[in-house]
Amino acid sequence: MTTMIELGRELARELEIVLPEWVEKRVRCIYQAWTRDWSQEIELEAQEAGKQCAADLGSRLRELLESDIDQQNTNPMSILRGAVKYPTQVLKHHSVPPIERDDFAEKVFPDDAYGLTPTTFLDFGQTAHELGIAWGAAKAHTHLSKRREAQN
Repeated sequence: MTTMIELGRELARELEIVLPEWVEKRVRCIYQAWTRDWSQEIELEAQEAGKQCAADLGSRLRELLESDIDQQNTNPMSILRGAVKYPTQVLKHHSVPPIERDDFAEKVFPDDAYGLTPTTFLDFGQTAHELGIAWGAAKAHTHLSKRREAQN
């Protein structure tokens, strides 16, 4: 097994662990900013949305991160940006109005009514950040090695 795939497995495992907490924190932050309240009802909804997010995105992340470099047609952050829909659904269900966003954010992330789109692995914690950097470096090394082999 290559270093890239080993690191990919670790990264996918870490993201599956932290995604539920990420969703719940996003819901809590926006909801409390709007209502100054936090009920057990919304907490349970946020937790359930987080579990669903981890289940849905986790399998896609594992598939990508454990695949050969030639089979990768996207990157993990593209998949992780899809996590926005889970806290967004909870917030919309509780009639929290969207935030005001700049033109760029509205154009690039039209479905992100609350400005929640993750931009780096660090948005998911220090461990995810470090694993993401290591995985990216291993992927770059693998790509360079394959290119050199092809040239020879």
